[in-house]
Amino acid sequence: MVKKASLKRLQLADALRHVAGARGIRVPPGGWLRAVREALGITQAQLARRLGISRQSLQDFERAEAEGRITLESLERVARALDCRLVYAVVPENGSLDDIRMRRAEAVADRLLKPTSHSMKLEAQGVSERERKRQRKLLIESLLRESPRKLWE
Repeated sequence: MVKKASLKRLQLADALRHVAGARGIRVPPGGWLRAVREALGITQAQLARRLGISRQSLQDFERAEAEGRITLESLERVARALDCRLVYAVVPENGSLDDIRMRRAEAVADRLLKPTSHSMKLEAQGVSERERKRQRKLLIESLLRESPRKLWE
C-alpha cells in the first residue's frame, strides 16, 4: 500500500519533471518582466496602458521583480498583460524530493548514532566498521519508513 505522503511525493515529482530543466535558467539582469517586454518590443508606456496603470507604476513593478520583492499577484498580472503566463515552482536544489529525504535521513541517522558509537568506543565495546554501516543503513531505512516529520525535528 502506498502511503499518502509517498503518493503526494510521486505526484509532485511528476509535476516537477516538467520544470527540472529550469535549474540552469538565470534571471536576466533587470528581471523577467523587463526582458520579456523589451524582447516583444513593448515600451513601458504601452504596457502600462494595457495594465491601466501609470508608467511609473510599471517601472516600480519591474524594479520590484528584479529585486525579488514583487508579489506573485502583481507578477501574474503583468505577465498576462504581456500575453504570457506565470510559471511558479519550488524545485529541489540537488536531485529529487526523494534525494532530499535520503540526505536528511542520513544526517539524522549519523546524529543519532554518533553519541552511542562514541560511548561504546570509550567502554571498549566499539563495533566494526562493517557493523556500524549496517546499523546506519537500518536506521536510515527505518527513518524513511516512519513519519516524515521525524526527519525534520
